[in-house]
Amino acid sequence: MSGERKIEILRAAIELIADEGYGSLSMRALARASGMKLGALQYHFRTWDTLLVALVAYIESEIISAFESGVGELGRTDVRDIIEFMLDEQVGTADGLFSDRLWAQLWAMEQVEPLISDLLEEVYAKFLALLEATLVERGAAQPRAEALALLSMVEGESLFAGRGRRWEKDRPAVRESILHWVDERYGAT
Repeated sequence: MSGERKIEILRAAIELIADEGYGSLSMRALARASGMKLGALQYHFRTWDTLLVALVAYIESEIISAFESGVGELGRTDVRDIIEFMLDEQVGTADGLFSDRLWAQLWAMEQVEPLISDLLEEVYAKFLALLEATLVERGAAQPRAEALALLSMVEGESLFAGRGRRWEKDRPAVRESILHWVDERYGAT
């Protein structure tokens, strides 16, 4: 029961961040959003840092689980598969909790929370390493630089054409352009 309750709390934190912004996340606000008293929340997450570590670990595990169930085992995929997965707005859940509305807030949050910055860098490092290894296999001249460029392109897509952004209506075309570029550069699968 305790593990299930922790997941409910973490999902409430994600909803709070995605819907109201990272500035709205506090232990008190999370307790309210979770329908519990602050002391009960602190039973599950004693400190702010403990909560942040658990939150990013939960996000990471959900993303990796979604990747492995939807795309395949980490390390046994093609460049296009990785990029398509990263462009998918509904990563991990049927309700889209891990959509670009959350990521924009996490990027902002990492500017004021060094712990979030360190933890998110670890999540990105896994996908960077996966892309880089895949590009090495494809014989890329500069696999690390190309992997970083691909990550930048994918992240930029959600910043410019993501949900609620000025160019949201162009999102399908942007997605197709990115995938076409990947196919041209690395060969269609």
